[in-house]
Amino acid sequence: MNHIISYWGQNSYGARHSDTANFQKTLSTYCQDDSIDAFPIAFLNVFFGPGGFPSIDLANICSTSDDPLFPGTDMPDCSFLASDIQFCQSKGKIVTISLGGETGAATFTSDDQASAFGDTIWNSFLGGNSSVRPFGSAVLDGIDLDIEGGSTEHYAAFVNRIRTLASGANKQYYVTAAPQCPFPDAYLSTVLNAAAFDAIYVQFYNNYCDLTFASNPADWTFGQWDNWAKTQAINKDVKIYIGAPADSTAAGSGYIDASTLANLALETRSQYSSFGGVMLWDASQAYANNRFDAAIKNAIREGAVVPTSSQPVTVPTSSRSSTISTTSTPSSTSHSTTATPTTTPTSGNCAGVPAWVANVAYDGGDTVIYDGHLWTAKWWSFGDAPGGPADDWTDSGACTSFAAAVPTAHVAAMSASVASVPPTPVA
Repeated sequence: MNHIISYWGQNSYGARHSDTANFQKTLSTYCQDDSIDAFPIAFLNVFFGPGGFPSIDLANICSTSDDPLFPGTDMPDCSFLASDIQFCQSKGKIVTISLGGETGAATFTSDDQASAFGDTIWNSFLGGNSSVRPFGSAVLDGIDLDIEGGSTEHYAAFVNRIRTLASGANKQYYVTAAPQCPFPDAYLSTVLNAAAFDAIYVQFYNNYCDLTFASNPADWTFGQWDNWAKTQAINKDVKIYIGAPADSTAAGSGYIDASTLANLALETRSQYSSFGGVMLWDASQAYANNRFDAAIKNAIREGAVVPTSSQPVTVPTSSRSSTISTTSTPSSTSHSTTATPTTTPTSGNCAGVPAWVANVAYDGGDTVIYDGHLWTAKWWSFGDAPGGPADDWTDSGACTSFAAAVPTAHVAAMSASVASVPPTPVA
């Protein structure tokens, strides 16, 4: 899988910067190429407002403070976004509504209340009918749960009601969730084990297990999420995504540069069959950060061939409890954004050359792509990143062909050209 998911709606860039030119744009802006495959719209942050209807807050695009409300409710009329949503869907994008967020916390008092809320969401955003439809004629493609507070008791009844209503529809609907990286998630674990999900966007940021600590097997929890997908999940075909900040200001911690994230994604895909792709927070940050989304998309699409030869693959073990499944170890230089060449580079043809992978043992003469350069192993090497202090690699120069390279800034800026189809949901 090589899918890129990006949240849209909260103007994360605008919350941290003053240059309005890079503030969040309307949704269609981010659907002009195929870099991003799906957009959870963030957030539906109030479940039960006036009139019994929920409310949404889309920051600078549509909100209760700046847009007209449906009578008797706190639901803003964002129907001007219908054409944006429909345009993105016409490009093959999946557009869902994300419930919760950092400031959104709602609980249900019973299964009946949760099920009735499922009807409300279905009628207001999905395939039903209501006088309160914030996106007008646009029919979203499903729901996403980003619950970061309260209790998720009775949420299974909500999800199952959505599933039931979708089962007779003439289009596919998706159910996803965005737990935080510690396993099990404090708020979503109950519903994750009780209802079927199509994809899980694990937030590997703002936590001890964020991406900057991915080189530590005890902190990199993707293996635990993979094990959950295969042994506990209701839908055993559920896909797990690496959730990442799209820029250093997008989260309190966890940001790693595009080449490091690309290498980690390629390595994770090679080890875990549940890997679905990369989730980014958020679209505004990704676009302002030299099209971070396109950089990752190009890397996991064009640099997709991870070594599968007879070279030995050794996975470090952790001293942590055996309940943690075996994990991989990415570059030991994940805290750094650039590798320091140890020789004077010339040029390198990177077509068909795989990305460097931390848990693969390389023989002298083997070639890899790392940080946009072609590197050649001087001798046997394991776990020592090209350009690192071990001096195991010769820098053969910046890639002159990127058919399988981790992107440089130039490649990151290129538009994607190959369409991607998101995973098929379970009925």
